[in-house]
Amino acid sequence: MAMTPSTMRLALGSFAPGFRLRDHAGRWVDRADFSSAKALVVMFICNHCPFVKHVRAELARLGRDYQSQGVAFVAINSNDVEAYPDDSPEKMAIEARDAGYTFPYLFDADQSVAKAYAAACTPDFFVFDGSGRLVYRGQLDDSRPPGRSSASTIPVTGRDLRAALDAVLAGRPLSTDQRPSIGCNIKWKPGNEPDFG
Repeated sequence: MAMTPSTMRLALGSFAPGFRLRDHAGRWVDRADFSSAKALVVMFICNHCPFVKHVRAELARLGRDYQSQGVAFVAINSNDVEAYPDDSPEKMAIEARDAGYTFPYLFDADQSVAKAYAAACTPDFFVFDGSGRLVYRGQLDDSRPPGRSSASTIPVTGRDLRAALDAVLAGRPLSTDQRPSIGCNIKWKPGNEPDFG
């Protein structure tokens, strides 16, 4: 399976693109729901991707560790579920429960939100500060699934994303030297593939 990197095209300092999507329980969730958060983490994930499966326990830990500090999390699945039925909303509800996600897991049916964020892979991560501006986009950490690269021996720690959140919470500036995430490509609907250039 080919590995796809983040585009890193959403410019640092950009405001978080809006969204209004249904979560894994059928409730509507709006970007504005998180306006009072100290930071917002937007994650593009899915159920079947081996890269997401490799880090799913850490995603749940991140939620537990940082939500009590005022950080909001939202996960978004933008995959074509007709071609990839394992990523259907019904199975998203099962995945959210089994993985222990304490944050909304949203379904981007028309893939417009993934395009607005210039998301390309699963997982793909974006961190916005309390004013809604992008301060980090890129990888969770250096770990990769077994057999994917030499990084498969590196443990999953969430180091890069945790460092970004710690800096936001402490009011420290973040380095602009940020490494792209690597994962499976988002499964675009036929004819809906974006041109990220």
